[in-house]
Amino acid sequence: MQTYHYVLASQKFLLEEEPFEEVLKERTRHYHETEKEMDFWQVKQPAFLEAPEMAEVKAKCPQPSVAVISTNPQFITWLKLRLEFVLTGQFQAPSESIPDPLASQES
Repeated sequence: MQTYHYVLASQKFLLEEEPFEEVLKERTRHYHETEKEMDFWQVKQPAFLEAPEMAEVKAKCPQPSVAVISTNPQFITWLKLRLEFVLTGQFQAPSESIPDPLASQES
């Protein structure tokens, strides 16, 4: 099982009010230039929030939500400091309640 770390916020805040797209573009560019394997993903309406153990987290976040999920805890800490009004946490997957850590409920 892998530990995944996340930053979670409302889509309105993260995708409309923050210059977040620029942050991800810059980070992606840096990974390509340094030939580093991608270790973060943006997921709209993340399915991991449907796991029973995530009910409290889901209740705190305005919907629809978006998450940046990563295997790199330092990147998530950096995002938290950069964005401020977000929730952070971690979960283990794959598991019975979270079979796919990057799944989305968005159709």
